Amino acid sequence: MAAFKETKFPADAPVAQKALGWVDDRFPLTKLWNDQWGKYYAPKNFNFWYIFGSLAMLVLVLQIVTGIFLTMHYKPDANLAFGSVEYIMREVPWGWLVRYMHSTGASSFFIIVYLHMTRGLMYGSYRKPRELIWLFGFAIFLCLMAEAFFGYLLPWGQMSYWGAQVIVNLFGAIPFIGPDLSLWIRGDYVVSDATLNRFFAFHVIAIPLVLLGLVAAHLIALHEIGSSNPDGIEVKENLGPDGHPVDSIPSHPYYTVHDLFGVSVFLTIFSAVVFFAPEMGGYFLEYNNFLPGDSLKTPLHIAPTWYFTPFYSVLRATTADFMYVLMFATAAYVSFVWLKSRLPSKVKAAIAGIALLAIIGMLPQVLDAKFWGVVFFGGSVVILAFLPWLDHSPVKSIRYRPDWHKYVYLLFGLSFLTLGYLGTQPPTETKTMISQVCTLFYFSFFLLMPWWSTMGSFKKVPDRVTFHAH
Repeated sequence: MAAFKETKFPADAPVAQKALGWVDDRFPLTKLWNDQWGKYYAPKNFNFWYIFGSLAMLVLVLQIVTGIFLTMHYKPDANLAFGSVEYIMREVPWGWLVRYMHSTGASSFFIIVYLHMTRGLMYGSYRKPRELIWLFGFAIFLCLMAEAFFGYLLPWGQMSYWGAQVIVNLFGAIPFIGPDLSLWIRGDYVVSDATLNRFFAFHVIAIPLVLLGLVAAHLIALHEIGSSNPDGIEVKENLGPDGHPVDSIPSHPYYTVHDLFGVSVFLTIFSAVVFFAPEMGGYFLEYNNFLPGDSLKTPLHIAPTWYFTPFYSVLRATTADFMYVLMFATAAYVSFVWLKSRLPSKVKAAIAGIALLAIIGMLPQVLDAKFWGVVFFGGSVVILAFLPWLDHSPVKSIRYRPDWHKYVYLLFGLSFLTLGYLGTQPPTETKTMISQVCTLFYFSFFLLMPWWSTMGSFKKVPDRVTFHAH
């Protein structure tokens, strides 16, 4: 075993330097700072799209801190939960501010994460060698959805109660295990005190622990491989005499200032929402949630919070009549794969067999539309994980793709936003038809990506990153 050697400092060295040296001898604090930020070299051509990762970290800390203060006064009891939230809002000093910061933070988190994922989509940040970084990020997204869902029940308002009732009942559509699975999630035959207690445990303890582990893994993987950039060029392939990439700069102080500016803008907007519009017109906090949950009084329109509504719209779009369109679309897609794909014949045969079973299952006499709605609801989320293997484009960044690719991405974004909006509205025949069209385009974007991503005339990618000083 090597002998312990303590760092020696001159007698007149600052106390802070001596204290830091004492810690570094026993824990690699300075090394961790340098590896993860201080001397981590990042591409010099980052733009504003690259602030959302840091903002996500900020909001995560904000949610944890405000959540801790809320749990000091919250009571996870079906008879006391709604009253305890009212007590926090009316009696606890600054309790209203903490509650509004937490509720606004939840929506802010998803806005930031969606923008962070948009940047990854535009600049191909999920492409080789960053597949694992993307998968860690996708797992974080799933955890956030679970965390938001479990936390949504806790205020025990009308929309919380009935939203949880509807979403948990969806699992009942799964053949054979569905009813037992719904019962296991609820802990009772209806959403009750048992449901509230287990949702509280997941929201406060289980999911945050998993989330923190995934965030750490996401950052470690990112700093091991290196950050992507708007040009999609691997800067590590061009090193300078000092061993660092010539097109990179230290994150500190350059991107520290860059991110602090982004944080300042975000906190200004965040504070304006918290103080002047915490309900955000019913999107951040629904008006029905200011009424206590009542199992005998169903709201006229039950919908999840806005950040779930794009996927919820996919669920609602899957009606009995729409199943025939999906059967035709499945058959057409498999025919296309058989004719255009270079996959081995055995793989093609397996895909055709699975598709045939799916088409048979879509018949109304076999499995009802509710089951397939749950399947497509889950599939609309899970398909994001496969992006690294669906995109076959010879370039990573949208900057060097054909111009018409930008319109494909734009249409995808518009369809996603349209699905999100329609999910907040009561269903009508016209709105259902629009959501069905958007659902078809949403899945077509991903499932046809191996072909359309390779089509067109691509621009030449430069050897070094393009950078213009401000």
